[in-house]
Amino acid sequence: MPYLIDGHNLIPKIPGLHLGVIDDEMRLVELVQDFCRDNRKDAEIYFDNAPPGFSGKHKTGRVTSHFVRQGQTADNAIAQRLIKLGNSARNWTVVSSDRAVQSSAREVKAQVMPSESFVSLLTRPPKTTRNPAAADETPTDSEVEEWLKIFSAKKPKQKSDR
Repeated sequence: MPYLIDGHNLIPKIPGLHLGVIDDEMRLVELVQDFCRDNRKDAEIYFDNAPPGFSGKHKTGRVTSHFVRQGQTADNAIAQRLIKLGNSARNWTVVSSDRAVQSSAREVKAQVMPSESFVSLLTRPPKTTRNPAAADETPTDSEVEEWLKIFSAKKPKQKSDR
């Protein structure tokens, strides 16, 4: 299920990020990119108050960042996106703790996740398919000998049909 994220609502909930930092939006985008890559999810992040010349959307990997021009809000942009999605909005999760944004999501039957809950997903270590502890184990001498016997054993010659 893809995500629609209220970026400036999420930033202050993440340890180490603050709205006053010049690159806070880019740092959030990087975190979400890592999350989306690891979990094979897509996301759209909305930021309001884009300075003149910086509004628009930018796609990087599985994440599309929307920088809403000054005079408009990310909240309204998210609501408009949900309307545009129509019936498929129910397949999206809206990430925000803003009640108005949550209400817009519920009106179109989209899932709602508070920003605080999404932070716990962002900061969770990625799932791995192997045992990381086993990768660091050095084989014993007897294990090495056993593998050498297995791989150096001569196979019997097969008769050819010539």
